[in-house]
Amino acid sequence: MSRLTGAGEQRGAEVIDEHGDTVPLPVVPSDGDPVESDRHPERPSGPPYAPILKKVAIGLAVCLVAGAGYAGLQYVADAPASPNSRGSHQPVSTPTTDQAQAGVQRAVAGEAVLQKMTDAVAHDDTHEFLNTIDPQSTAFQVSARMIFGNLSTLPLGTFQLRYVSDDTNGLTPDRKLELGGTQAWLAQVEVSWQLSGYDVTPARETLPVTFVTRDGKTYAASFSERYAAGQRKPIWALGPIELAKGKRSLVIGLGSKADAKSYVSVADKAVESVSKVWGKKWRQKLIVYLPAKQAQMEGILGAQPNTYTQIAAVTMAELDTPAANAPVRVVANPKLFEELGTQGRRIVLTHETTHVASHATASPVPLWLAEGFADYVAFTAVPVKDESAAKELFKAVRAGKVPAALPTPDAFAASATELPQAYEQAWLACRLIAEREGQDKLVAFYRAVDRSGSATGLADAFKSVLGMTEAEFVAQWQKYLERLAGA
Repeated sequence: MSRLTGAGEQRGAEVIDEHGDTVPLPVVPSDGDPVESDRHPERPSGPPYAPILKKVAIGLAVCLVAGAGYAGLQYVADAPASPNSRGSHQPVSTPTTDQAQAGVQRAVAGEAVLQKMTDAVAHDDTHEFLNTIDPQSTAFQVSARMIFGNLSTLPLGTFQLRYVSDDTNGLTPDRKLELGGTQAWLAQVEVSWQLSGYDVTPARETLPVTFVTRDGKTYAASFSERYAAGQRKPIWALGPIELAKGKRSLVIGLGSKADAKSYVSVADKAVESVSKVWGKKWRQKLIVYLPAKQAQMEGILGAQPNTYTQIAAVTMAELDTPAANAPVRVVANPKLFEELGTQGRRIVLTHETTHVASHATASPVPLWLAEGFADYVAFTAVPVKDESAAKELFKAVRAGKVPAALPTPDAFAASATELPQAYEQAWLACRLIAEREGQDKLVAFYRAVDRSGSATGLADAFKSVLGMTEAEFVAQWQKYLERLAGA
């Protein structure tokens, strides 16, 4: 989206002070094993934001952040395959008995290495972990030492590496020649880890791991070779991490300790603000990933380079498939988060924390309700002036362009030309419910749609909770917008 500065100006709201059986994944070439995921230089994104004091860019802080955040998993699922990738749709020849036996031998050798790694992490044994690393892969030895240090720093409840599949053609001839040994191959490995005190279930991702056998012993030679389009990277593999722990939050940063600490109080406040509206029947814990570079953010999300140039933060379930009780993280865009200032960060984190509490990443609620409710909670915590927060929508309504219906999912796409209006419409729809029926009814309405599990869940909730049809609500909402806009 090319409206970075424009969106910020359009929704630059004045904040009122608080005190007032696995298929092998496709593979793409890699340049080696960088410690940090910064291989793709960022393109210019238009005029930069000026420093923000009490004026915060709500277009960045709220309008843009959640659209991409909520849709993050869908983006990963729909990520285009690289033109150079080896997709699963290519014809696959039936393996011979010898080939099958060789595959089993590779799997056994690779699994043995992974088990030694797992045991070393469990026993906090650096020496044993580094013994699994190829002695001739000097760059990866540095990365492996960093990775082990990160895993030792995290409050791990569980950690497991599991051999899933391999691709005998995954490594180029030149790469095999470079590795040497009697054989070298690329495998897909499932890594799962659970953060004690925060996660109900383990996070899971798939890593491309290169193995090499030399002198009768098999080693790991890379954790970052030939990532597929859409394949996510665990934060602990991207660079040295720093932890900052709050009462209700854990910030995991790839920058300085001070940077991580600076977000703890804001994250704790976000949890408290969400609980005041949503209630306390959720874990009331928040994990924030704070990359040092946008490229690291996109690596964590499995996104194409520069996809999130205009997005301040994303809510992500750290699983390959959305599920209830999935470990959910808020991933910040470091540059844009820094520009928001304390109040802007609070709006963003409150919005994203609402998605965490309401498990929006696995919920059937329509986007307008998910995003509008998150905006409602955020703006309840940090009040904004209507004229500023709904500037673009009010301008359209005064020009006679009253929305005919609640915003569709397409309206929240990052490329949508009227993206700010979609968020403004959704927010005011939710606020109308709260004003007319009470905040508890708004929460009950969201919960009813969330747990419906039916294609008619939204219509049913309109009737059972609000006592009206969607059409009747839209008519009231249209009049509400006209009144607020002074049309």
